[in-house]
Amino acid sequence: MKIESQIGKISSFQHLELLANQVVEGFISGMHKSPFHGFSAEFAEHKVYNTGESTKHIDWKLFAKTDRLYTKQFEEETNLRCHIIIDNSSSMHYPKLNGNQNFYENKIGFSVLASAVLMNLLKKQRDAVGLSVFSNTYEYYAPEKGSDRHHRMVLNALENLLKEPLVSKSTDTITFLHQIAEKIHRRSMIVLFTDMFQTGEEERLLSALQHLKYNKHKVVLFHVVDGKTELNFDFDNAPRKFIDVETKEEIVVFADNVKEEYEKQASLYFKKLALSCAQNKIKYVPVSVRENFEKIMLTYLVEKQNFG
Repeated sequence: MKIESQIGKISSFQHLELLANQVVEGFISGMHKSPFHGFSAEFAEHKVYNTGESTKHIDWKLFAKTDRLYTKQFEEETNLRCHIIIDNSSSMHYPKLNGNQNFYENKIGFSVLASAVLMNLLKKQRDAVGLSVFSNTYEYYAPEKGSDRHHRMVLNALENLLKEPLVSKSTDTITFLHQIAEKIHRRSMIVLFTDMFQTGEEERLLSALQHLKYNKHKVVLFHVVDGKTELNFDFDNAPRKFIDVETKEEIVVFADNVKEEYEKQASLYFKKLALSCAQNKIKYVPVSVRENFEKIMLTYLVEKQNFG
C-alpha cells in the first residue's frame, strides 16, 4: 500500500484528523493481504474469536467470506482502554524542519500523526483513549474516554503540539512516567512515544517503565528516532557544529572521524534497550521518522489481540 502517497496529499497539520483517516483507510484496504484478512469488514462490530470462548455470537456469514472466526461485538462492550504518552522535550523537535518539509518529518510531528492514526483505529473499534504529554513539566492529561467530543479535544491537544514554538525544554521522563502510572487505574494499553534521551539513568528509567505495567497494563514503547542521522550518523565530512537542543552544549567535529564509534555506541544502546524491555515484558518498537505508519498499526493490532 502507498501510505506515503496518501500522506503527500495533505501537508497542513490543521487536517490532522483527515490525514490520519486516510492513512488508516489505506492500511485497512490492504489488510486482505495480511494475517488480519477480513479485518476491514464490519471493523467496529467484530473481534477475533479466541479458542474456548462461547460460540454463541460467532458471525457465520463473515466466516463464509473470510474463512476466519469472528464474534459479534455489542455496542456497550469496551474492547480496550488506551493511554497514549508523548515526550515533548526539545530533542523530540529534531530534526529542524525547513519550509518545504511536512510536519511529520521530525520526531514530534511523526509521534503526533502516529497518535492520531492510533486514535482513528481506537475510535473505529469504540475503544477509549487518553493522552499525556510531558517534557520538563506534565503538560497535558486527558483520561481514557470514547466519546466524539473527547476525541476532538484530544486531537486539538495533538495539533497544539505542532503549533508550539521551539524552546529549550529538558526531559524529565522518569518523574512524569511515575506520575502518569499513578493516574491510570483501570487496566489499559499504554503507548509511549519517546526518543529515550534520558542518558545515564537507564536503571531508573526502566523502573519508571515497570511502574507503567502496574495493574497489569500492557506497555508498548515506540522509540522514535531520525534513523538517518541519529542511528546511522549520515553526514558529509565537512566540519559541523552539533548543538544539544536541550542543554545548548556545542561541539565541532568531522563526521567521518566519529562515525564508526558513534554508530557502534548507538547500536549497543538500542540493543540494550530492546533486551531490557524484553526481560520486563515491555513491547519495544524502534521507529524512524522516515518510515510509514504500518509498523505502528500492526503493532497495535497484534498487541490488542494479545491483551486479553
